[in-house]
Amino acid sequence: MKKSLVLAMAMALGVTASAYAANPFSDVPAGHWAYDSISKLAAAGVIDGYGDTTFGGDKLMTRYEMAQITAKAMAKGANVDKLAAEFADELDNLGVRVANLEKNADNVKITGEVRFDYKSHDNDAASESTIRSRLWVSGQANEDWSYTAMIENTQDLAHSDTGEETTKLRRAWIDGKVGGVAVKAGRWDECTSTANILDAYIDAVKVSYGDKVKIWGLAGKAADGTAYNYNKEYDEDEDPWTLGLKSDDRIYIAGLEANIGAVDAYYNFFKVDSDVENLGKEISNVGVSFDVAKDLRLGYEYMWSDHKYDKRVSKDGFVARVDYKGADAATAGSWGVHAQYFDQPINAIISPTTDANVFEAADGGYKGWNIGADVALAKNITLCVNYYDTEAKATEKDDKVVYSELYFNF
Repeated sequence: MKKSLVLAMAMALGVTASAYAANPFSDVPAGHWAYDSISKLAAAGVIDGYGDTTFGGDKLMTRYEMAQITAKAMAKGANVDKLAAEFADELDNLGVRVANLEKNADNVKITGEVRFDYKSHDNDAASESTIRSRLWVSGQANEDWSYTAMIENTQDLAHSDTGEETTKLRRAWIDGKVGGVAVKAGRWDECTSTANILDAYIDAVKVSYGDKVKIWGLAGKAADGTAYNYNKEYDEDEDPWTLGLKSDDRIYIAGLEANIGAVDAYYNFFKVDSDVENLGKEISNVGVSFDVAKDLRLGYEYMWSDHKYDKRVSKDGFVARVDYKGADAATAGSWGVHAQYFDQPINAIISPTTDANVFEAADGGYKGWNIGADVALAKNITLCVNYYDTEAKATEKDDKVVYSELYFNF
């Protein structure tokens, strides 16, 4: 890098001196295009040439020389955060503290994800295929508060001739701290614990306290009308047995989480203020997961409700799961497999995340098993394949589902 280029950068950074001094460099005449800026930088003590009265504007600079100039500019109060982030290692070796400069230089970050998925059914249900694109924007207001938003576009490939496509600002929330209490407020997808009970968009305020042992509470409302089956729009006239959250239904959750070594445990209590018939208004779940060997983890969750669907369906249920390894999108070649068994009554779930749920509310819930695998085909490219074999708890309906997803992260 030539000094003349570095000088132009320094000029843009606005380094100033309290007074001008005579130009100390013999190779920078008064008519030189950078004469005033060089004089200003020299007077401020940011540049000092080579000690032989020359500036050496045509010479290449080393990274350490540039780091020294950056350090002097920082000492004078100049805004050189981007340069400090670039030369952070050299500055560290020089004993200059540059903590958080890289974060400040890149205060707003944009990331994205594209998912191609295909789902086939063994029963009469039509196959499903979509392309979902998500764009995440996050910004740091200060050390304690940040903002996150997500824009989502979904294209329905199974009905492409109808032009079914949606683009929405799906999530927008702030995270921060008030004393020792963490605060989250706005709209987000609430996946409580394993999300076997709730995975839905809500407008809410959430507070939590603690680290290894954490207590938390949430109060909010459903952001969209979400039904028990795949978050479709709630329609009371179409299906009086539809179960889920209608838009503006109130929901309150209290939780306790603990992480002790390789063991994770949790308890949650859900209270729903809704007039949807047969929806459990008070639901609880308790779960635990732990390592039994290297890369092998077991999990179990028990759930129960204050409401009984009918005599064919109990008020409680469970989910058991085993995981071996797991794909890491950042590590090409990493992989994992899992298996789980579901037994979930309709009254003890609100809007679960599982793709095993392919039944209507009148079917009373579902039970069955799932096996799946995921692999990072390349860095930031992940393939996930799941197979579900499930049946209804109150009727004779059953289904087998193959669900494939291909993710691209950037």
